[in-house]
Amino acid sequence: MVGLGRMGANMARRLARGGAEVVGFDSEADARAALVGTAGCSTVDDMEALIHALPAPRIVWLMVPAGEQTEETLAALTPRLLAEDVIVDGGNAHYKDSVRRAVELASYGVRFVDCGVSGGIWGLEQGYALMFGGSPAAARAIEPIVKLLAPTPDRGWLHCGPSGSGHFVKMIHNGVEYGMMQSLAEGFALMKGKAEFGLDVAAIAEMWRHGSVVRSWLLDLTAEFLRADSGLADIAPIVADSGEGRWTALEAIEQGVPAPVLSLALIMRFASQGKGDYTDRLLAMMRNSFGGHKIEHMAESSGKAK
Repeated sequence: MVGLGRMGANMARRLARGGAEVVGFDSEADARAALVGTAGCSTVDDMEALIHALPAPRIVWLMVPAGEQTEETLAALTPRLLAEDVIVDGGNAHYKDSVRRAVELASYGVRFVDCGVSGGIWGLEQGYALMFGGSPAAARAIEPIVKLLAPTPDRGWLHCGPSGSGHFVKMIHNGVEYGMMQSLAEGFALMKGKAEFGLDVAAIAEMWRHGSVVRSWLLDLTAEFLRADSGLADIAPIVADSGEGRWTALEAIEQGVPAPVLSLALIMRFASQGKGDYTDRLLAMMRNSFGGHKIEHMAESSGKAK
């Protein structure tokens, strides 16, 4: 396992619990140290030691940030591997990069699997959803590992198709996730805003979890944190976007397929990051210019609830 951050380390632990022997590497000494003492897991200090520690044919699973860091890791790793070895990219890479990488690695005789991983911090205990692409031979090679990582050996994982398909499916998965999160957030905001009804949004979330059409894991998580704090006054209204939502929206444009919910959910994340502030200032000035509508200045609005 290369990359022992929050996801990679927990995946290593789950594999070890299932009986696999895992060799871990991370460029950060603290990340390596955190895995020391875990039964079934060992760590090494460099890539060369990692290769020597694994019997051939090797399976090397990457859980590193997409982009330049993935490119650098592959460049360091690939020349050291042998034909029939398998590299699994479990990061959130763009599927077109995965298609390219599969071709490049094939020139070394190295098999490549692109694997979308979902499950977050809960994956260690509950298992991960795994959607992967690659040749049938590469898929068969990682199947024993996938069965240990998944919620159960026979569900929660799928060989989606050829190289690139796993990361493509994960990209769409994350776009859908954006839409589901946005719709739940807007619904609860409307209920919270209906002050005259005095609605208990925590109680409503809990009730919806049982028998409702909208019940889901996202709703379960929402009910849990609303139960602890339904006001959320200390939470900054800023929502980051990881990149996959953008790729999903761009894919919709490329295909000419309407995806307004997924696209608008992405745009709302941009708005939460302050990227719409200048737009709003322009709108305020336009209203003032054509209708003489009052403009609020920062000093006037600073005391208002955000």
